[in-house]
Amino acid sequence: MKKYISVITFMILLGLSSCGEDFLTNSTTEKQAAGAPATEGAILSNLASCYQILLFDSYANQSYNSLPLMSDLRSDDIYKGGGDAGDQHQLYLLSLFTSTPQESLDGLWSIYFTGLARCNNAITACENAVNVEPGKLEKYKAEAHFLRAYFVHWLWKFWGNIPYFEEPLSEPPYMAKQLTADEIYPIIMKDIDFACGKADNGTDRLSMNTTGPNLGRVNKAAALMLKARTILYKKDATRYAEVTKDMAEIISSGQFTLFPDFKAMWLDQNEFCSESIFESNQLPEGKSWSNGWAGYGTNLPAFISPNGLNTGNKTGDFKGGWGFGPVRQATWDVYEEGDMRREGSINKFSPDQYTARFQDTGLFMAKYAARVGYNPQGDVDLNYANNFRIYRYAETLLTYAEMVSMYGQAEVGGITAQSCLDAVRARAFGADNSIAVTAQNVKLERRREFIGEGMRFWDIVRWGDTALLTENLPLSSRTWKDYCKYLPIPQAEMDKTAGTEFALQQNPGYN
Repeated sequence: MKKYISVITFMILLGLSSCGEDFLTNSTTEKQAAGAPATEGAILSNLASCYQILLFDSYANQSYNSLPLMSDLRSDDIYKGGGDAGDQHQLYLLSLFTSTPQESLDGLWSIYFTGLARCNNAITACENAVNVEPGKLEKYKAEAHFLRAYFVHWLWKFWGNIPYFEEPLSEPPYMAKQLTADEIYPIIMKDIDFACGKADNGTDRLSMNTTGPNLGRVNKAAALMLKARTILYKKDATRYAEVTKDMAEIISSGQFTLFPDFKAMWLDQNEFCSESIFESNQLPEGKSWSNGWAGYGTNLPAFISPNGLNTGNKTGDFKGGWGFGPVRQATWDVYEEGDMRREGSINKFSPDQYTARFQDTGLFMAKYAARVGYNPQGDVDLNYANNFRIYRYAETLLTYAEMVSMYGQAEVGGITAQSCLDAVRARAFGADNSIAVTAQNVKLERRREFIGEGMRFWDIVRWGDTALLTENLPLSSRTWKDYCKYLPIPQAEMDKTAGTEFALQQNPGYN
């Protein structure tokens, strides 16, 4: 179900739906936000431009850089696929850990640095607020700080050592100092802690959940989930107890439940369901081949669906696409019989139903697959309506189980790790199907639960299980090296800063 949340409505009315920006330049609202008093409408227009970045999951900057796919391509769940090795060659290199500065994820770099600039403007507008009710203003500040942390945490995970700025870059040379990954981490955490925190009157800045006209806006549970992911990826054991307590707070709130039908959860009518903590709000309109910085749709469904597929023409039936991201047979095999997540996550088609392409396995990702009726107008391959589920309650349960079983954290408030794992498995099998809460089982359940959602690679890296990524298979031969944790900084960005005091230093291993 599509939800036109109020902040996006402001964006549409104010004409903020199209903008192409270098990551080191100001966004469209910079002049307004730089120092002038900001009304509530001005703050909301700035916030709207921040939320819009969530809709640029693909084709921004004329690059196919959908976040879940870019993450999964380096995992052991899928192959690159497409027409041949040269079709979107930069993605083939990404899947083999052989990316170069000349062939990297330039689109994602542009998307999230644009997000950083826009969030800075929104925060500045909040600081210059006039005649805004204090409770609302604290909420707006928290939303902007969360979104800035969310965008920067992706830059940090993909590239590590990145430029960072919090003021509009309004004077030449419009550049910012590069920081190390270790320096970026506390900056991200400062924003997250603000979003998770309380206003001066002692109330939470964000409510635990958002409902009604506010569906799709940031809530406290989303901030706590971002906090957990960031701390766990950094392996910051000093804050593990906080993560455990945070997950218990979400669970105890009673605001979220597992959606009973795993396969149906991915349908349009079940977007923003009881399990959804935070998701993008993709709308089937607006993107065009001539402008990669416009509109609200997503290209991911066309990208990952099999070429020439013919399964029917009823609304909701699967459609054909470009054949990227075929799922590995070994991924299909990780499921036990009776686990409904298998067919809910992976489509298995017979050879006569589609046209086989590069690295074909007959298996394709199902959660965000192309469906009839989800892109009715415009440049249809760019404008699917499938929302990206950024945080789900199942992750809350499995993260809590991980904190207790793998890191020795004490259970909180009577919530047991076993009950969390059991709940996820009971939904998967439609009946109780308990297994022991061990590190091996928790890892396996996370893989089964989140296939196609862009989480597996980051889990492998943070767990130190990167030996899984070196392989010599008929469809993939690659070798993991520690420096592959970070991608090379795009050469175009290196060239922009060369010879200046802000000259970017290339990540190790890519010189």
